[in-house]
Amino acid sequence: MPLARRFVFVPALAAALAGPASADVITQWNFNTITPGNIATATPSTGAGAISLVGGTTTPTSGSSGTGSSDPNLPNLAFQTTTYPAQGAASGTAGVQFLVSTVGFGSIGISFDTRHSNTSSAFLQVQYTIDGVNFVDLAGGVFQANLGDTWFNNRSVDLGGIAGVANNANFGFRIVSIFAPGTSAYAASNSGSTYAGGTLRYDMVTVTGVIPAPGAVALLGLAGLAGTRRRRD
Repeated sequence: MPLARRFVFVPALAAALAGPASADVITQWNFNTITPGNIATATPSTGAGAISLVGGTTTPTSGSSGTGSSDPNLPNLAFQTTTYPAQGAASGTAGVQFLVSTVGFGSIGISFDTRHSNTSSAFLQVQYTIDGVNFVDLAGGVFQANLGDTWFNNRSVDLGGIAGVANNANFGFRIVSIFAPGTSAYAASNSGSTYAGGTLRYDMVTVTGVIPAPGAVALLGLAGLAGTRRRRD
């Protein structure tokens, strides 16, 4: 085989491997089932996963309505959280934690809707873990609200380039309140209000991933053989 033809062959395989793939929902919470105490259930609507409150946050026994999120289904409830830290304290420690196994999936992504009350923190940070214990701030994972009593829908982050996130039974993430960047104080979501911890509601929390194509391994093997043969010639 002429040398020039070998150089065409390997990129063609690479293009096939990089072909488009649609993401599947691994786990999703739409919170549309309520418990007897009128609290939106923490059980996923799709897939498997676990929710916990971190940093002293609590879930009130009422007020779980989620109207205004991207959820197309009724009754369209949401997961409400409150008891966030006092002004100037514990940035990046309080919020909600989600643990979801990504075994069998790559190209992991996260999306969610958030409703900020007037006195809640305007800034939220997404953190992730690959061991289920230690959490790291995600670069590019800061979200800001510029209005209170307002839903901010389809907030999303891509974790596909982070080692250890894919195919991991111990993957998880947190969404926590943080100080206004560059300061040591929380900013209220409503610029006309004073930060007081406030409440944050979550809806349509979704983890997605891509199942590797069945032919991917075979194509990689062919690419390796082509490269080996080229080096031997």
